[in-house]
Amino acid sequence: MNIRDNAPLRDRLAAEYALGTLRGGARRRFEAWLRDDRLLRAAVADWQGRLAALAELQQPVTPPARVWEGIERRLGPVVQPPWWQFWRTSAARPWGVLALAAGAGALVLAVRLAAPPAATPRTQQIAALSDAQSQTVMVVTADTRHRRLQVRVAEDVHVPADRTLQLWAITRTGNPRSLGILPDNRSTDLALDARATAPDVALLAISLEPKGGSPDPNGPTGPVLYKGSWARL
Repeated sequence: MNIRDNAPLRDRLAAEYALGTLRGGARRRFEAWLRDDRLLRAAVADWQGRLAALAELQQPVTPPARVWEGIERRLGPVVQPPWWQFWRTSAARPWGVLALAAGAGALVLAVRLAAPPAATPRTQQIAALSDAQSQTVMVVTADTRHRRLQVRVAEDVHVPADRTLQLWAITRTGNPRSLGILPDNRSTDLALDARATAPDVALLAISLEPKGGSPDPNGPTGPVLYKGSWARL
């Protein structure tokens, strides 16, 4: 298979590889391509940077005891030095989670440093936009090098035929700035307005508006469905 001229497929495979969902023979073939394809390595590093930033937005969760017990059963009996006993206690498990997260972060950093200069992630800011149930629905990233605002759909969004979604930057004083109209339930790229990432922006929001966008230049006229704040990389 030749994927050099298939940009959408390259990006999808890079995303699945970074997520860890690309497995078996497909993963081995992809790793063989990585060795000879500098731009493909750059795409993987870019996705790893995005996913690492998303992980920072989530609240830490302590795994239940059954998870640790299942891991121990699969590993079988091992000879453990005395200091290891501390890490098996429930009081220490949150620190174990932090240690694993630090290790994952070090791995991402190592990939970035090992990659050629072109592999440096372009994204400098990222925002996960969530609904009222705190479910992430869209992810917005700011690519300042190419002046693009990337909007990626994480969950299906139902938009009535006579309505559209509009993206806003909301300042700390409550002043909305329109950043563009979004296509129905599809990822898209918009021109990056410098006001989208200005220091006074408190959050991003998506409202449901009539076709063509809000008739009011001063802000949304429909309900705000999703919102989230920028996180700097």
